[in-house]
Amino acid sequence: MCGIVGLFLKRDDLHPQLGDMLTDMLITMTDRGPDSAGIAIYGDETPGSIKITVQSDTPEAAFEDLDAALCAEIDAPVTIKVLDTHAVLSMPEATEAAAIAFLEARGLRIMGSGTSMEIYKEVGLPREVAARFRLRDMGGSHGIGHTRMATESAVTTMGAHPFSTADDQCLVHNGSLSNHNQMRLKLAKKGVFTRSENDTEVGAAYISSRIADGASLGEALEGTIDDLDGFFTFVTGTRNGFGVVRDPIACKPAVMAETEDYVAFASEYRAFADLPGIEAAKVWEPEPATVYFWER
Repeated sequence: MCGIVGLFLKRDDLHPQLGDMLTDMLITMTDRGPDSAGIAIYGDETPGSIKITVQSDTPEAAFEDLDAALCAEIDAPVTIKVLDTHAVLSMPEATEAAAIAFLEARGLRIMGSGTSMEIYKEVGLPREVAARFRLRDMGGSHGIGHTRMATESAVTTMGAHPFSTADDQCLVHNGSLSNHNQMRLKLAKKGVFTRSENDTEVGAAYISSRIADGASLGEALEGTIDDLDGFFTFVTGTRNGFGVVRDPIACKPAVMAETEDYVAFASEYRAFADLPGIEAAKVWEPEPATVYFWER
């Protein structure tokens, strides 16, 4: 079943409230997916720097002196922020590939990377996941979140959403893709690989592959309608905004709201109940096979 939320803030003075508002929306969707939860936050950037979010089931051992070890490996300054089972490592952008290779060799799971994006996801109820990562304290311009009811793969951290297959791009999904194995092989032939068995990661890889080939975000989302079979609602985040697309049947619930201050997405309207100014918002159900996106 699953539940999706997304929030794009138009006003800079609202950025400190992003995590608090998005957390309330995510918790409201708990009964649509109680087995795991995740969120992607687009926040502060440092010019010339990249952030890599990693996860470990044994964080105390895995993260001890990790920044120093990585600094020695890539011969560049590294900072680390540890939140429960996740750590966000920041380093010069030019060292990203070497850093990821080093981190994977140490058995760490890569959640995502980007100049502004951080991804946090774990098994458990959304309220518990949000508390573990102190999501309410996080600020930023926009973010997307997901509560999962597993149907296509095991209940694991790597099976939770969001999925990221390129810098500052991620995806959450409600539905099921019937041709994800075929598409996985097509992407692999292009040198695009996924880390999990989840069909959603294939959707993320498809979109990031199209963008890497020169498509705009809107064009990449339009491509999903023709190339991905099944039923789906996709919400994707990028460095500058987020986009929404539903399959031509649109059998999965979805609703959007827009005010002068924000654009919000959720699987059900009740996730909007505590948003400021929602009573004056334009509220609508996104049309089937139609792309919507906003950028800053």
